[in-house]
Amino acid sequence: MTDRLIEKEQGHAMPHPLDSFFAPASIALIGASRDHEKIPGRLLSMLRKNDYPGKIYPVNPNYADIDGLACCKSIAEIGAPIDLAVIVIPARAVLPALEQCAAAGVKNAVIISSGFAEEGGDSAAMQDAIAALARRTGMRISGPNAEGFFSQMQRVAATFSPAVDVKPGVVPLVATQKRIGIVAQSGGIGFAYHHRARAIGIAVSYVVSTGNESDLGAGEFLDYLVQDDSTDVILLFIEGIRDVDKFLAATRRAAETRKPVIVTKVGRSGAGQRAAASHTASMAGWSAAYDAVFAKYGFIVSNDLDEALTIAALLASNPLPKGDRVAVVTVSGGAGIWGADAVALQGLQVPELSETIQAGIRTLMPSYGTARNPIDVTAQGVTSGGLQKSVDLLTASEEVDAVLVVLSLSSEVRKPFDEAELTPALAAQKKPVAFYSYTVPSDFARRELAKSGVVVLSGLTHVGVAMRRLVDYAMFNLPKPADETRLPVRDLSAHLKQQALSEADSKALLRRAGIALPDEVLVTDKAGLDEAVARVGFPLVMKIQSPDIAHKSEVDGVRVNITTKGEVFLAFEALLNNARRQRPAAVIQGVLVGPMAKKGVEIIVGTMTDRTFGPMVMVGLGGVTTELFRDVVYRPAPVGAEEAGAMLAGLKAAPLLNGFRGGARADVTALAQLVADVSVLAARHAAEIAEIELNPVLVHAEGQGVTIVDALVARRT
Repeated sequence: MTDRLIEKEQGHAMPHPLDSFFAPASIALIGASRDHEKIPGRLLSMLRKNDYPGKIYPVNPNYADIDGLACCKSIAEIGAPIDLAVIVIPARAVLPALEQCAAAGVKNAVIISSGFAEEGGDSAAMQDAIAALARRTGMRISGPNAEGFFSQMQRVAATFSPAVDVKPGVVPLVATQKRIGIVAQSGGIGFAYHHRARAIGIAVSYVVSTGNESDLGAGEFLDYLVQDDSTDVILLFIEGIRDVDKFLAATRRAAETRKPVIVTKVGRSGAGQRAAASHTASMAGWSAAYDAVFAKYGFIVSNDLDEALTIAALLASNPLPKGDRVAVVTVSGGAGIWGADAVALQGLQVPELSETIQAGIRTLMPSYGTARNPIDVTAQGVTSGGLQKSVDLLTASEEVDAVLVVLSLSSEVRKPFDEAELTPALAAQKKPVAFYSYTVPSDFARRELAKSGVVVLSGLTHVGVAMRRLVDYAMFNLPKPADETRLPVRDLSAHLKQQALSEADSKALLRRAGIALPDEVLVTDKAGLDEAVARVGFPLVMKIQSPDIAHKSEVDGVRVNITTKGEVFLAFEALLNNARRQRPAAVIQGVLVGPMAKKGVEIIVGTMTDRTFGPMVMVGLGGVTTELFRDVVYRPAPVGAEEAGAMLAGLKAAPLLNGFRGGARADVTALAQLVADVSVLAARHAAEIAEIELNPVLVHAEGQGVTIVDALVARRT
């Protein structure tokens, strides 16, 4: 158990460096205004409407007072400790104001002002100066170009977003006891999550927009929410991560403490990436690497705002399921079948119930209902109590792991459930129970069901996806770390002297590193052929070798299944002639002579270096069709053999390795170990090696290992 977990077991969380940021005892509003229509005025208004309990100090030399509060000309004039400064003044004035804040001992700042790195040029230099000031003084700074944050727990609405506005006399809809925390690199989207969450009754702990991240980044805010006792589920909206080490530490902690993180990563398309490169000055990383990190740490990926909130709603109001069997109970036959289809399309089971359960349910419905699953208690089941009793039966049954209730909640007066009966059934938290309304749910229905802890959902496809994600998350385990002692630590610098490596050079490096390869001989002239044949034996393969020819088949540079000495000599001449004719400028090293490999499943194993997360390992369906099918899985390197096995299981081509259509089961254990070893090599030599590609790797029958047929290593430039 980690130290932080021990602290939590003892009933108190360790202090976090951002505690005074999210729970400031005093706030200075630099650039405050009396005009509530403008952002500076709205900031003060939102703080007061949300009953901020601390002291507020407006700072603006143009006013003596604002809304009954004395207004100071500068931060120095306040003369009292300040935990947080919220700055909304022209960009050119921000740095001098921050210097004054630092001199006055202000602990934290949020810069709402725009006109920094997102504009480039001198504006970017101003942002660099802000970052330098944060490092020099220790003051923590969020933004610039941020929409601020909202702390529901401490009633701190340090934002101008209308999503946190408080309407007089309106009682908030709250259905969940658990709370979601939101970190977004877009203020608009972060507060949109909050706005929609409130509309359906999901309780929120924090919303924070990160802006340009001159100092505080998404990783550090994520870390805060992971350790925060009042946050049970985290929603993350990112374009690109800058504070990578803090982000990765937070992701690991989330996985270790089993706190779910639902993530949306934008900038995946060409157009999206163009926008991400300029929007909030963010450089979007290559999305395959992001997905690899998310998969490693069990993040729930969602690329739709409503879907992400549906997943959050189920997580915030339910326990995790123990399996993938779903019971669908409805008051409308057609809607029930649709509900069953929605979960079945996500690969969940909708099993026929046992005769015992069916008999029990049949007593609760008219004769024209059905008890098989989906269970149609009919419209009469609402008034007779059959719907409620069916839910009771199904939540207690060992035959299903989750329940989907499909019904109409449009009525402004009728209640489909009795609060006194529904509440204990759900409070027992035996399994997830999702409620989907196929009519537009009324405010009355939402509020009545909220009393029992129900979030009413209204997107059926999203409900199906969310139930699938809960099953996947329940099954997730943090992979064991890689065994880095298996591969000997060796100096590879002698093999990395030349700029480009041929196949023979690459294989020499891999052998030196401890990767097993077939015995092959590089022959530079005809005189060496007899010895090579004697060493390798027939049948054999011959391949032209040049650091300038990456794809040998393009110059007709390969001969396979050679069985006689005569063929060997003819092939040697032909390969050299083809290469010289088609690539006259290429440096020819000779011809590689090796044994013809036994048949096997063609797999590609590779590594590449991502600009955000560093070395990645990849495995996929190999051979010439690799690029055509793009059936590949990535993970951050290094991985252990167990994690490599999980990568292989994630391939669409996995059945080919597991004895597809009566074929022999492939040596998945040997392949997983190769993937793990190559990943350790890539991670260990990340400063020297940019890429490794083994393609194809032939995976033989179980117990017969793997053969690396071709290999290419690219140096870091």
